[in-house]
Amino acid sequence: MRNIILGIVCLCVCLTLDDALALNGRRTHTADGEGIEAAIRGEKLLKRVRRGWMWNQFFLQEEYTGSDYQYIGKLQSDQDHGDGSVKYVLSGEGAGTIFVIDENNGDLHATRRLDREEKAFYILKATVVNKWTGQKLEPETEFIIKLHDINDNEPKFSKEVYTASVPERSDIGTSVTQVTATDADDRMYGNSAKLVYSISQGHPYFSVEPNTGVIRTALGPGDMDREQREHYQVVIEAKDMGGQRGGLTGSTVVKITLTDVNDNPPRFTQSIYQFRVPESSKSGSIVGRIQATDKDIGKNSEMDFTIISGDGMEMFDISTDKETQEGLITVRKPLDYEKKPSYTIELQVQNTQEYVRFMSSGPKDMATVRLAVDDVDEPPVFEKASYLYEVKEDVAVGTVVGSVSAMDPDRARSIVNYSIDRRTDRGHLFNVYPMNGSVFLLKSLDRETTAWHNISIVATELNNPRQSSSVSVYIRLLDINDNAPMFATVYETFVCEKTKVGQRIQIVSAVDADEPSSGHKFSFSLAPKGTHHRNFSIRDNGDNTAGILTGQATYSRLHKSVYLVPVVITDDGYPMQSSTGTLTVRVCTCDHEGNMELCNPEALSSSPGLSTGALIAILLCVIILLLVVVLVTALKHQRKQEPLIISKEDVRDNVVSYNDEGGGEEDTQAFDIGALRHPAAAAALDEGAKQRRDIIPTDTLLYPTVHHPAPAPSTLLMPPISMAARDNGDVCEFINQRVMENDCNPTAPPYDSLATYAYEGAGSVAESLSSLGSASSEAEQDYNYLSDWGPRFRKLADLYGAEDSDF
Repeated sequence: MRNIILGIVCLCVCLTLDDALALNGRRTHTADGEGIEAAIRGEKLLKRVRRGWMWNQFFLQEEYTGSDYQYIGKLQSDQDHGDGSVKYVLSGEGAGTIFVIDENNGDLHATRRLDREEKAFYILKATVVNKWTGQKLEPETEFIIKLHDINDNEPKFSKEVYTASVPERSDIGTSVTQVTATDADDRMYGNSAKLVYSISQGHPYFSVEPNTGVIRTALGPGDMDREQREHYQVVIEAKDMGGQRGGLTGSTVVKITLTDVNDNPPRFTQSIYQFRVPESSKSGSIVGRIQATDKDIGKNSEMDFTIISGDGMEMFDISTDKETQEGLITVRKPLDYEKKPSYTIELQVQNTQEYVRFMSSGPKDMATVRLAVDDVDEPPVFEKASYLYEVKEDVAVGTVVGSVSAMDPDRARSIVNYSIDRRTDRGHLFNVYPMNGSVFLLKSLDRETTAWHNISIVATELNNPRQSSSVSVYIRLLDINDNAPMFATVYETFVCEKTKVGQRIQIVSAVDADEPSSGHKFSFSLAPKGTHHRNFSIRDNGDNTAGILTGQATYSRLHKSVYLVPVVITDDGYPMQSSTGTLTVRVCTCDHEGNMELCNPEALSSSPGLSTGALIAILLCVIILLLVVVLVTALKHQRKQEPLIISKEDVRDNVVSYNDEGGGEEDTQAFDIGALRHPAAAAALDEGAKQRRDIIPTDTLLYPTVHHPAPAPSTLLMPPISMAARDNGDVCEFINQRVMENDCNPTAPPYDSLATYAYEGAGSVAESLSSLGSASSEAEQDYNYLSDWGPRFRKLADLYGAEDSDF
């Protein structure tokens, strides 16, 4: 703002008096005092300026603790003549809240405590207006209020806890890590933000550089041993004010771990180890475990075991278990207690990682291992791992093919018996003598069927049959010339009616199941007898093939259409074998180039007819027509059958009428109840009438009619029996008798019917309700007695007792 006198009161002890006066008055001083008036009028004086101050800045100390408003300075305008007509107006950041101005005299105050770390400066604007009219007397001017920093913030590290590591046995001064702290105070003002690092915990192992915060080792390699102490906790402090008294301090914790190096060699836990191993142990089986210790960890503790000497170097191996770092002694070759009962080996262990800079002793360790072999009952051992024998295929039954030999390896030397594992000789072609192991033949052999035989011979201890072993015996059959050669295939060829003598019509070859060592050699010739010599000839090509040649120039199909040419095939083996093969030669009509046209003599006399395809088509048509005729006939026959339901009017509640009714109650010929009432009389009927007429019975009834004599009155005392009960007893006996006859008599009529007999029982108070046997169905009956049976029959009595006129 032009021509405004600014006043600032600063209570900083570090400012000089001239500075305080200059800040309070904010005036421009000249040598003769004319500068004041010039400053008010805004005139530029061309005179020497003793000291100049920028009028557009105010300074305020942060963290003011007074109870009153903090005075900042004074704004004064040359338009203010002291008559109270001028009003000072403040705007901008914090105006009216943080900063207030006395509108009458321009005094500027801060209303509350300010923190430079939150906001370092504020930008405000001021102007002067007429109090009565509100008219601006001067233009609005911007100025800045800056906060002076005080040391009110302690240093802070970027992490509360640091973690770091350094290899053990490192040299003095090896860098471990670097810590960094920051101070929120102003670096440009004093030493409030100047930091110095120091170590308060961690002596004498580590040190820190004061200016950089780099932590380094403070002891030599002999004192920094991970195996003695692995973890360290170091406290680092950062102090502002350059470390001077009165500065603020911040601290952090640094956790330092010594990492392992291979500075310790492995050591055996014992100098001598002893183990026992059975002689029956298989190759690769574990004998024992060797333990060694190493103070190092991780890869630095990985060990390598080796056998360096001893009489068991060839019999045993040692390897390292990757999980437990133990040495595993295993069997390398089969052991034999009878040959050598004990072994001694020397072991060596060392790390796989080489780093021996700090090792106080040698990097390797030695130990002795003594191994005792235990005697066990072992199975017999064959002299060979397998046997191979060759025998001719025509060897006689009972001939010895070869022999095997096994013995008990134990000191007892038990007797061994031999046998054949029949799973390998299912045909029972071989056998073995149990005492000497000689294999002999049980059946004849044929090389052409099976050229090799593989059998297993089992050797078993006589005293302990559980101890047994087996060996493979391979028998190869040698060939002999026992098979005659024959045609390689069935040969059938043709010859033209018109040809020339010596024309080749076929090449034949032969095969032989035998396999002579020098190879096959066959010879061909025509059979010595027959007329075929005039018609055909043969020429041996000398390569196990022969050509069939014509013997004449013309052949007639009408005279003879087929020739059977016998060819004799002979090999050169010993004994010589031969066979006769027949070549079929058909006489055919050929064109000028010798291509076959027609070979059937019947075809000459028949006129050209239909082809095979046409004949098949005609046959299919005939079959289809027959099927159509059969189908039409079946449909007509079905239409002629009378339906079960004649018309729709006859359908009543799905009841089908068959027009076949029984005689009802009046049909006395259908069934005679008298047979049930008098079974004795029914038994007297002609038995022949009950037999089927279409068969002749072979057996009499298994259960003939049984007549029970009436008991004498003197032997059976019973109360009087009513007639109805007696009749019921007769009916029950009759039904039981008929059921037994039908169950047991195969000739009972008819075979395909089911005779059902159901006896309702005796003793009913209503007796029989059937109208059979009544005098007449049309006679008047009295049904009043039904009322006496109870309420259920009362309605029935009313219905039957009513007159016809009632309905």
